[in-house]
Amino acid sequence: MLKKYFPYARCKSVFDIDYKGLYAEGIRALIFDIDATLVPHGEPCTPRVEELFRQIHKTGFKTLMLSNNSKERIEDFIRNIDTCYIELADKPDPKGFLSALDKLGVPKENVLVIGDQLFTDILGANRCGIKSVLVDFLMKDGETKLGKKRRLEIFMLRFCRCKDVSIKETEDGKKKLL
Repeated sequence: MLKKYFPYARCKSVFDIDYKGLYAEGIRALIFDIDATLVPHGEPCTPRVEELFRQIHKTGFKTLMLSNNSKERIEDFIRNIDTCYIELADKPDPKGFLSALDKLGVPKENVLVIGDQLFTDILGANRCGIKSVLVDFLMKDGETKLGKKRRLEIFMLRFCRCKDVSIKETEDGKKKLL
């Protein structure tokens, strides 16, 4: 029963993912959440995130921001990132994820969702049969208060038996993600 909430893999941060390794494994499109995945909630995009997307696109990936945020929030965030988006996605409703697949034009077997929440990003991806990577959620400096859902997620992750993509290595010492 809990399996529907668990990701295919986990990673500390979007910056720890070996995107070239993903591409070599056949992943061609990445669906990202924004808040608490790429930046702390409500924060503007950073030069580091913008550079990450330049490198991701240079590798050959298509990308899409799938967010429960407003159009204005997303457009402001992606001002310097060449990506498409779906606003007010109502995650974990499968409709947003299925719309993302249509927009990307890539079969779900070749798509990966990257997000920070079990109850939105991961559950929605699982409902659609899309692989997902859960990253540790980002908080603003000095922020310490966790909501009820975050505490429940932390508890549930104790039972999660998924890959840790930040440390998975092949026999020849190279990182392999999926």
